[in-house]
Amino acid sequence: MNIEDYREFCLSLGDDVEEELPFTAFHYASGVLVFYVHGHMFSFFDCDHFNVITLKCQPERIDELRAAHDCIVKPFNMSPKHWLGIDTNTAPDELLQELTRNSYEIVKAKYKPKLP
Repeated sequence: MNIEDYREFCLSLGDDVEEELPFTAFHYASGVLVFYVHGHMFSFFDCDHFNVITLKCQPERIDELRAAHDCIVKPFNMSPKHWLGIDTNTAPDELLQELTRNSYEIVKAKYKPKLP
C-alpha cells in the first residue's frame, strides 16, 4: 500500500479521524503524519520515509503477531508493550488495514467523549 492509499484508508475509518503534522518544530520529526481519534493518536509514520507505520495494539496480541508476521517490527519511539510497528514494504495490505482499524477502535473506545 502506498502512502496516499494508506492516508485515504485512515481518513475513511470515521468522521472523527483527524490528521496533523504535530512535530514540525523538530527537524528530525517534521514529516511525521499522525492520525487521531478523539484527540488521541492511533497511527503515525514519517512521510519522508514511509517504511514503518506505528499502531496501537492490545498487549496480548503483539507477541503473537510478531511470531506470525515478519512485517511486524518495533514501534518508532513508543512503548512496545502497547504499540507495534509494521513494515510497509513487506506487509500485506489486508493485514495493514486490519491492524490500523484495530488501532483506531482501541483508541476510539478508550477516549470516546463522555455524554453530559
